[in-house]
Amino acid sequence: MAAVATAVTARCLVRAASLVRRRFFFKAPLLSRDGCEVLEKSRFFRRGLAFSLLPYFGYETYLLISRSSVVHAEVQVDEILDQADYLYGSGETEKLFQLLDQHKNSENAQVLWRLARALRDFAQLSHTPEEKKKQLTYEALEYAEKALERDPSCFSVHKWYAICISDVGDYEGIKTKIANAFVIKEHFQKAIELNPKDATSLHLMGIWCYTFAEMPWYQRKIAAVLFSTPPSSTYEEALRYFQKAEDVEPNFYSKNLLFLGKTYMKLNNKKMALLWLTKAKERVSHTEEDKQVQKEALEILNSM
Repeated sequence: MAAVATAVTARCLVRAASLVRRRFFFKAPLLSRDGCEVLEKSRFFRRGLAFSLLPYFGYETYLLISRSSVVHAEVQVDEILDQADYLYGSGETEKLFQLLDQHKNSENAQVLWRLARALRDFAQLSHTPEEKKKQLTYEALEYAEKALERDPSCFSVHKWYAICISDVGDYEGIKTKIANAFVIKEHFQKAIELNPKDATSLHLMGIWCYTFAEMPWYQRKIAAVLFSTPPSSTYEEALRYFQKAEDVEPNFYSKNLLFLGKTYMKLNNKKMALLWLTKAKERVSHTEEDKQVQKEALEILNSM
């Protein structure tokens, strides 16, 4: 009975601390620009309240309150992640960016890689000005690097770090882009190693292979000068990754359907190319990228 009473008392005190905290701190963002300031203030307040009540309820109650504070912080982060994933799945690129931009000083790798993704996707929107695209692209890499520092065991961190490096290469010239190719491949492969069932990582590895399979001759010459063994691949290798991605998660991404069709075109298999390009054209579009994929698939089909 004493243990039950103590637990009930702890819950009551936590609720009271939470109510007072909301009264004093409700105007501040969840995570301030200086770090987890609001969370730290609330922890400090609850801790102070707990210490002031120790003579009445004892150390066991204090421990229960402290544990509750940690759980509360974890729940808040989980809420941010849930909102972010919902907005991403709904194609709400700008709303997603606005949400995560409020938490850009987070130390949580799960928040940071999603912020990198949001910055990158915002940069990809057609109405984003060119100078803004460049700024967002470099910012995305910055947050992806921070995420990698904090959690190198997360496959999504490796995936988005590689994507962001690739995007930055578009602004730094062909030499840098080729030099980065080895790093990009390494992180895509690490993402696949950490999660072999992630269709997106498999797709991106296929894109890497496709890109170097169709590399123009002048870029091959630059690569040969830079490296004794320059990056290279084949359409057959690209096809294996695209097909494996589709096997893992059928119809998960319009661009994977498109590249299956394009790769079969490169391999002179028009029957299979027609099949996948038609699927890409007919897939319901949810994002601006989906619409671009449909347009490209239709153009290729009309030219066949």
